[in-house]
Amino acid sequence: MNDWPDGWTGNRGERGDRYGRGSAGAQPDGARVMPHVQPRGVPQQSQGYDRGYEPGYDSGYNTGQVYGSPPGGGGHDGYGGPPPGAPRGPGQAPDWRRRIKVGALALVVVILGVSIGTYFWADGKLKREVDLSKVIERPAEGDGTNYLIVGSDSREGMSDEDKKKLHTGSAEGKRTDSMMILHDGSNGPTLISLPRDSNVTIPSFRGSESGKMFPNTGRQTKLNAAYAEDGPELLVRTVEFNTGLRIDHYVEIGFAGFANIVDAIGGVELDIPKAFKDKKSGADFQAGKQTLDGEQALAFVRTRYAFANSDLDRTKNQQKFLAALASQTATPGTILNPFAFYPTMSAGLDTVIVDKDMSLWALGQMFFAMKGVTGGDGTSMNMPISGSVGGNLVWDKAKVKELVNQLNNDEKVTVTGN
Repeated sequence: MNDWPDGWTGNRGERGDRYGRGSAGAQPDGARVMPHVQPRGVPQQSQGYDRGYEPGYDSGYNTGQVYGSPPGGGGHDGYGGPPPGAPRGPGQAPDWRRRIKVGALALVVVILGVSIGTYFWADGKLKREVDLSKVIERPAEGDGTNYLIVGSDSREGMSDEDKKKLHTGSAEGKRTDSMMILHDGSNGPTLISLPRDSNVTIPSFRGSESGKMFPNTGRQTKLNAAYAEDGPELLVRTVEFNTGLRIDHYVEIGFAGFANIVDAIGGVELDIPKAFKDKKSGADFQAGKQTLDGEQALAFVRTRYAFANSDLDRTKNQQKFLAALASQTATPGTILNPFAFYPTMSAGLDTVIVDKDMSLWALGQMFFAMKGVTGGDGTSMNMPISGSVGGNLVWDKAKVKELVNQLNNDEKVTVTGN
């Protein structure tokens, strides 16, 4: 009786016609005929297919050794990996530190890419339309940075329905509705409102469009007339001439942009100390804390006929609101939330007009300086007034000079306004 498996003969190295060497069978010679070296430390097999073999010969069966495995074993079916479901060896445990490092690096790359993309997207939306190089006879530069912030009554992009809703009227062109100087320095930000009815001298200037020179005739008029006569460049020239303070950057926003920014952040919370109402601006406010939407915010900052001090009281409300707007916008909830950040940025940048040298970084610094006005380190005030002439407000020249010296030297402002 033959004890060998089918296809094997009793003689070592001889097989039948199934898998034998030189057989005519359809199957090729298997890996069994290949030479093999018994790995050290593996006991010899004495049963199974090794019957009758010489002592020390290893058949390769039942030893765990598979052909094609790398040194050290651990292979399966000749592919070099552990069998499915087999436990990992000590050297094959997941390298969690490496995975965490790779994940952190990927996250940094994504955040960096999004940040760079957002910066260039926002920078490209800035309307750099004001050329301060056209301003002549400019004062010397001082310490810190001075921004001239202008709120215009431009109705550009507004439908008839928007104009009616926001009580803006339908006047053509645009005029300045509010003007402020924001000084950002090492002693904290200082916000100074320039009443639109301020009595100023129109200096010599070069026409922003014609390039023609206009001499100083000593003509005195309201400050907002400078903007109406020859736009932002003449307004900057007039402010610099009458104050002696150099303006580094110009920022302007119209009615629609202002209202859109407020709506984009979900409104601005404000504490109104006393109720007031004004038909011309559409204002109708009760006293106490309340959240103003874009329409209400625009009415709040434009109202002047409801106050005893008219424009001076209005400028105080404008300062109060802009500081609250900046404070409530520059928060992690807005900056880190793309659903709030991008609409807010888009609403503002679509209507903001700046000077040609204004960078997005400088605009951001202005915004955070505005926020700092209410942060304890800032100061807000009106330009010091000494009286009036012909209905126009006359600046206190001595106080204005002292104020400008403090700003130019980046000193703590001690001058008080009205």
